[in-house]
Amino acid sequence: MPYVLIIHEVENYAAWKVIFDQALGLRRTAGELSYQLLQYENRPNQIVHFSAWTSIAAARLFFESPELVEIRAKAGVKSPEFIYLEELESGTL
Repeated sequence: MPYVLIIHEVENYAAWKVIFDQALGLRRTAGELSYQLLQYENRPNQIVHFSAWTSIAAARLFFESPELVEIRAKAGVKSPEFIYLEELESGTL
């Protein structure tokens, strides 16, 4: 399973979340299958977005698209770091 881990700071979480939610259809169409949002302890504007994708190529195409660059700017995203990952193993303890 391909995953993307994105770490970024946002200017304001509540404002960012509205735009994130509005992009649900775009994300689904691009190949995002599921996601988790996490935030750093004591740093509410430091966000981690972890998501499963249909393929790394689909995720890369989406996240590097001019449309998404514009959406990130509108949402107040600062210096996102994208990490593209392939699952080796998973389990439940």
